[in-house]
Amino acid sequence: MDLTPLLLSRIQFALTISFHIIFPAFTVGLAAWLTFLEGCSLVTGQPIYRRLSDFWLKVFAVAFGLGVVSGIVMAFQFGTNWSELSRRTGPIQGPLLGYESFTAFALEASFFGVLMFGRDRVPRWVYFIACLMVAAGTTLSSFWIMVNNSWMQFPTGFALRPDGVFVPTDWSAIIFNRAVWTRFPHMMLAAYVTSAFCVAATGAWYVLRGRSIQEGRAMLAMGLRLAAILVPIQIGFGHLVGDFVHDAQPAKFAAIEGRWNDQQPASEILIAWPDEMAETNRFEIAIPYLGSLIGSMSLTSKEIGLKSFPSDQRPPVAIPFFAFRIMVGCGVVMLALAWLGSWLSLSERILRARVFLWATFLSFPLGFIATLTGWFTAEVGRQPWVVYGLLRTTDAATPLLTTPQVATSLTVFALVYSLIFSFGSLYIYRLLRDGPFPPTDLPSAGTNPKRPLSIPGDSPGVSAP
Repeated sequence: MDLTPLLLSRIQFALTISFHIIFPAFTVGLAAWLTFLEGCSLVTGQPIYRRLSDFWLKVFAVAFGLGVVSGIVMAFQFGTNWSELSRRTGPIQGPLLGYESFTAFALEASFFGVLMFGRDRVPRWVYFIACLMVAAGTTLSSFWIMVNNSWMQFPTGFALRPDGVFVPTDWSAIIFNRAVWTRFPHMMLAAYVTSAFCVAATGAWYVLRGRSIQEGRAMLAMGLRLAAILVPIQIGFGHLVGDFVHDAQPAKFAAIEGRWNDQQPASEILIAWPDEMAETNRFEIAIPYLGSLIGSMSLTSKEIGLKSFPSDQRPPVAIPFFAFRIMVGCGVVMLALAWLGSWLSLSERILRARVFLWATFLSFPLGFIATLTGWFTAEVGRQPWVVYGLLRTTDAATPLLTTPQVATSLTVFALVYSLIFSFGSLYIYRLLRDGPFPPTDLPSAGTNPKRPLSIPGDSPGVSAP
């Protein structure tokens, strides 16, 4: 494989966006979680919600800062590595990113300070409104980013000038793009599910350690019950996204399915090893008729294979094929854990189910993995287009870049992001390790810290006999 400037630029962008998306995938859901906790505290007056809110606010602040820093560094690449993309699509993408600043960043910047420093300086209802505004800001930020990306996936509302520049002709068609209204909810739900499992995993960790058990049990139950509701909805929106891809991006859909030849009826390939050189699958396991049912809701429909497209218009197969299956697999595991955990949380059994508690604790990366592999599926599957069907990735890169130049920037970006991620993750780990209470909040003498403990509901951190 030749390390061309184009390939290195693509690797660099994939690296930076993969690092960056981890933090918004966490903070978007966490902002909503903080709002929920403040609302519960305001309505019920129970102190546990205040303690949990104060605790998660610290984590949110660190993750939010890391997301901002990693996003700023990532944006430099549009000028350095993808200047042709910026030049040609700037009249559309520039305003969309500007709308994000004027709406999302304005809300976040205005009210984030209230969250950090206004707890005892403003009325409780004002503090709740501040939480709501920060959550609205993160949602708006996600919306404008998804509008921008969805336009690249399904370009509408534009005219193409003779010099190759895309100019907007209908902003309503751009903003209310057909792709947005399935992809945006899908991304938002992914963030909520990711945060729900992080909260539940943290609660399971505290219960297993035998400390901050009231808070741990609350986080465990609320996180799992929220996920039990959200994961099925997420799967439903995932199917709607699949319907869009099936209709608007058939080559991507064929790559995801690993389907090389037209089939009628089509089978659904569960697992295989795609061989792009031979244009076939090795070790294939498939279910007859299911491919037609998933693709067209029919048992007899004809489904298009990759060989129906010119070879220079096909996406790489292996990455979207495997990434999609990893994403679905994570979703199935999260659904099983959420439903089982919600049932166990109805009684004290969840505190004694150590195997389940360990499974929940170890599940915290699943949301991040599903989000990353979902984006890998969407973005690699879009190739060889950066604006689908209109602008090739090869034509979007900065001209005259050399391999040493891009290799140097790639190395610097990798070092910077590794530093940010390592120190940020370490600090968040220490916040989670300390928990809602200081380290002195340990099980009382004579108890077994390895045994999950049931507790009186009004005595946080104190074990029952």
